[in-house]
Amino acid sequence: MTLSSEGSGLSINRVMRMMQFSDSMFPVGSFSFSNGLESAVAQGIVTGGPSLREFVLSAAHQGATCDGIAVLAAHRGAAAGDFSAILAADHAVIERKLNEEARTMSTRMGKKLAELGGRLAGETLFNKWLAAIASGETPGTYPVGLGIAFAEMGSPEEDAFTVNQYGVAMTLLGAALRIVRVDHLATQEILFEVNQSAGREYAAVRDYGLDDMSNFAPMIDILAAVHVKAHVRMFMN
Repeated sequence: MTLSSEGSGLSINRVMRMMQFSDSMFPVGSFSFSNGLESAVAQGIVTGGPSLREFVLSAAHQGATCDGIAVLAAHRGAAAGDFSAILAADHAVIERKLNEEARTMSTRMGKKLAELGGRLAGETLFNKWLAAIASGETPGTYPVGLGIAFAEMGSPEEDAFTVNQYGVAMTLLGAALRIVRVDHLATQEILFEVNQSAGREYAAVRDYGLDDMSNFAPMIDILAAVHVKAHVRMFMN
């Protein structure tokens, strides 16, 4: 039995995996971060639904053109058994995280995903990757963990990319429900728009390599730097 998705067969197992790895209860700690949103609210940049929409859509596009490319590279490396490709993707991610908050978020979530992946999948690339993280050989970023996870489960790279895009949006929208004057209906409308754009974003970057990764979003980096120095914070930095 298959579930149809734009004319292609999408198995129930694949759907369930994507749901599990993108669920807010998945224990990697994404709910602890606001990805710059808390500072954007404090500085009066995000004040409600329309400005939140612009912020989330910008972050989702940035997620596709930076971390999303690393997800694909890590997935391909894992599928081919090329550990050096996984390490290259990992370093490419951390080199493009210009602020402390983004680096902390990516590596904390990445390590949690590595630990959980090892428990779910047994003796796999996750164990080798986790050892490389512990030794300092590699930073252990979350996008690379997603790529490894879905390759190890036999799911295609599109699934890993989808979960990455969903996670970018939901990290922000989950935080927004706590600190922005916006309701669940408005956040779902924004999420629906992100969902509709994910296929186009994948098509745009699927042939890119690590050298094509782009993380140019100076305002988000400035806001993250402000957040690190803030005296009152609800979210981690």
